[in-house]
Amino acid sequence: QVQLVESGGGSVQAGDSLRLSCAASGPIRSTYVMGWFRQAPGKEREFVAAMARSDGSKIYADSVKGRFTISRDNAKNTVYLQMNNLKPEDTAVYFCAASTVWGGRRGDYDDWGQGTQVTVSS
Repeated sequence: QVQLVESGGGSVQAGDSLRLSCAASGPIRSTYVMGWFRQAPGKEREFVAAMARSDGSKIYADSVKGRFTISRDNAKNTVYLQMNNLKPEDTAVYFCAASTVWGGRRGDYDDWGQGTQVTVSS
């Protein structure tokens, strides 16, 4: 089982930026897909972005395209989520997750971090 630890959350104003980090440890496979999900109060956990560890392919939810960027540092086993032009509707707990299946389907992700809170005020 892969262990995932998120960091970098906080409280910001609308229009500000944050960068989330996800440090992975354990039996990390080169074929892993690393994803970011978020869950707002009273809502389902939703897909945000994913990146293939092997070739760097990326996918994003429509709601964050053009504002969020996922990246990786394989040497550090770390995935990042750069979030720019944050909006109040981005407020949520953000989770890092690992999968062996490409895509954004929540059920395909087997390992999850504990989450980090992002709060955006208007």
